[in-house]
Amino acid sequence: MPKATNADDSNPSDGVQIDLISGERMDSMATMEKIRMILDGVHDGNIVILEEGLTPDEESRLIETTMAEINPDEFNGIEIETYPKSDTRDSSLLGRLMGAEESEAKLTVIGPANQIETLHKDETLISALVSRN
Repeated sequence: MPKATNADDSNPSDGVQIDLISGERMDSMATMEKIRMILDGVHDGNIVILEEGLTPDEESRLIETTMAEINPDEFNGIEIETYPKSDTRDSSLLGRLMGAEESEAKLTVIGPANQIETLHKDETLISALVSRN
């Protein structure tokens, strides 16, 4: 994963790196490529934010892969929060029968379990506390 450059590279551990990944970049990747990119970033202590989130199947595979990689001395797992970016779908019976387009666009925040703590989550906001462990 490309690293952001700091104005002062003398001590890059002074902050937390946040990787913002576009939906366009994720669209060109296979499921396991996405999962590996996310977990590699989190293993490095980064917070990964996905513009369009993951499908339910991809999220399940991410959790499965994470569980297989947990090691108490090196990797404590991930914290993941997702919310819909917009909910423009027609949830009425008529809309569902007519096959109204569902918007699955969502924002996902993923980080090391020992560094990110979700303080609040609702339909429009994820508030998290990030430490520099």
